[in-house]
Amino acid sequence: MRYPASEKLEIIHTVEKSHLPVKQTLDKLGIPRTTFYRWYDQYLEGGLYALADCSPRPKSVWNRIPQDRRDDLIEFALEHEALTTRELAVKYTDKKRYFISESSAYRILKAADLITAPDYVVIKAADEFTDKTITINEMLLSGMQTCPAGRGTDRFHLLQDHRLGLVLSQHNLG
Repeated sequence: MRYPASEKLEIIHTVEKSHLPVKQTLDKLGIPRTTFYRWYDQYLEGGLYALADCSPRPKSVWNRIPQDRRDDLIEFALEHEALTTRELAVKYTDKKRYFISESSAYRILKAADLITAPDYVVIKAADEFTDKTITINEMLLSGMQTCPAGRGTDRFHLLQDHRLGLVLSQHNLG
């Protein structure tokens, strides 16, 4: 639980004026001794102002890129406008001897409003197919190739993404 400076000071005065030992007084108040002595040291060093609750955030984050490096990356990016963020991160690391990941370079440049939207290529669709199919098996066979199976029977070979092949018998096609 966080206490305001005024309550911390009141607890310090209560402990100082108590006729009981410090440990018993703190046990009755429910305050750990380490906390009390930290407050007491702060009070002795800086008075009431030193008891004010300070932010629990750290002053620096261990993996944060310093602002001067961020500014330097932005200047470097403006000098090398044709590079992608990946190429920029690699070139910056090589030239400046300071590692910046591709994702960090992207975030820094995006925050500086230097990342533009990708260009989109608009392809107009035709109103109809140029090679129309007539029967259902023509639609199935349009993606297949005939290849010899080696035993005198023909089989159909469907190529998917140039890596995976599926071999079907002609008899299974109907």
